[in-house]
Amino acid sequence: MFQIPAAPRGIPVAWEEHYYGRDGESLCALNIQKIEQIRNQPIKYDWSAQICKDATLDDLKPQAIGKARKQFKEKNKNSSGITPDEVDLWEDITFFNKAKATIQGKITNTAILLLGKEESASLISPAVAKMSWILKDKENIELDYEHFGPPFLVNVEKLFSRIRNLTYRTLPSGTLFPIEATQYDPWVIREVIHNCIAHQDYGLGGRINVVENPASLIFTNAGSFLPGSIEQVIGQDAPPEIYRNPFLAEAMVQLNMIDTRGGGIKKMFTLQMERFFPLPDYDLKNPDRVKVYIYGEIIDEKYSRLLIENADLDIWSVILLDKVQKQVRINKDEHLRLKKQGLIEGRYPNLFVAARIAATTGMKARHIRDRGFDKKYYQDMILALIQKHGPVKRQDIDELLLPKLPEVLSKKQKKTKINNLLYELSVKMNQIKNTGSRKLPQWVLLKNNKK
Repeated sequence: MFQIPAAPRGIPVAWEEHYYGRDGESLCALNIQKIEQIRNQPIKYDWSAQICKDATLDDLKPQAIGKARKQFKEKNKNSSGITPDEVDLWEDITFFNKAKATIQGKITNTAILLLGKEESASLISPAVAKMSWILKDKENIELDYEHFGPPFLVNVEKLFSRIRNLTYRTLPSGTLFPIEATQYDPWVIREVIHNCIAHQDYGLGGRINVVENPASLIFTNAGSFLPGSIEQVIGQDAPPEIYRNPFLAEAMVQLNMIDTRGGGIKKMFTLQMERFFPLPDYDLKNPDRVKVYIYGEIIDEKYSRLLIENADLDIWSVILLDKVQKQVRINKDEHLRLKKQGLIEGRYPNLFVAARIAATTGMKARHIRDRGFDKKYYQDMILALIQKHGPVKRQDIDELLLPKLPEVLSKKQKKTKINNLLYELSVKMNQIKNTGSRKLPQWVLLKNNKK
């Protein structure tokens, strides 16, 4: 009879693609909870601290070494025991030992990852030292890509430079000032990439991926999320008790890439909150992969309005509001908490984010004037006007729509909105046509739309 041994620390035992364990004298299948308990046990083996036997100082890149010294001096500029002049006098191997990239002068897997030449990646095989940037359009079609190997210390910035961090502009209805910001906070991007490097399970042979979509960034790395849940990390707000690659993490601290004080994930959430953007999403369903979504545009403007109007909201309330806007079910206690704050309306579970001016003062008519009507309402008015009085001038359309557009818009913004409505009706929907000039347009219905 085939005997399945006890599961080693941190690794469930698999046989024919099923995980098994012992229950007394019996063998039984492991459920997800038990698998995660095993995977989250302290792992004594640290791949990042292993000596790369065939590696020498010649396998490290001079450019990376120069940047490492600069980063190390920045990290330790307030240290009473280390001065920049002293660091400059250290030989390379002394510096590497101080920076925790080598062990007694011997090259580690960490040193190859962070400081190695590109061709040195073969020295740590079968582990994969690769970061990939992939650009996709809204149809999920790949438009461009680039791969980056060692040295990660240098190539993180090269990967970062490939991300098109465009300026995002929007004017949430009911607000006086537009939101204008880059799609992503640079600190957040770097923090997620650095976390992927530090927490990657290199034994799985996977690569780090950064997928850029028009409205979001998706980061993935191999390995389970050791803390268990995002709520636990934010609530703890302290250094994690377990590091998958403690030697690598310490070297990244010394080179000013990350810190071990904790709070990195919480700061990411806070920065998104301060920008009135959706919060990051962590997809932890796959036990062998962590996927992080960073949003580069507003999903529901009512969520952003609530953050603008309630600057004193605590992070837990914002996390709940973020779930509501993403249509993620919250429990009754969480629903009651938001309702007491006047942030949502509706009975559980059929609730929605409410504009505070409507929810708290009952000024429904004012809320409608601030918010405006949907696009189709205005387009139908234009079509009805042209059908009855066509051809019509732009002045006639302005006189019809300007009083009905949201009051928070300036006159220039209202006219821009009318331009967009006419463009869509004529070019995209092919329902109207300009028979005049560009300066003096005359709008008529197309023959196939006169009915």
